[in-house]
Amino acid sequence: MVQFNKNFKHDLEFGEINEKKLAEILLKEKIEVKTERGIWDKTGNIAIEIECRGKKSGLSTTEAAYWVHILEKEGKQCVMLMFEVAHLKKVVNKMVSTKEASIIMGGDNNESKIVLIPLNKIFKFASR
Repeated sequence: MVQFNKNFKHDLEFGEINEKKLAEILLKEKIEVKTERGIWDKTGNIAIEIECRGKKSGLSTTEAAYWVHILEKEGKQCVMLMFEVAHLKKVVNKMVSTKEASIIMGGDNNESKIVLIPLNKIFKFASR
């Protein structure tokens, strides 16, 4: 549980530590960026590709250390979700195995295997 702290200096130091962590990730780590364009707002899901034309792809093959999923609506970025790839793989596998996420075929000519991740559930699994 987070305790209330009136000390601005303490809060500032805490914020600066995390700002430096984020800056290091952005400057030094390989990042895969995917963008959802609007449909997430209607379905409540994000889509993560794991296979295309019978071969592993997307999250299954990325060499990035971090995965950023941008939620866009009407050309504007609304939210950016950032995950360590190793953790996201565990989250996706757990959600699929517990049937909290589903696998569908989609993309060009329905040739991609995609995991549909409900946004209202991903945080429950990501915090484990």
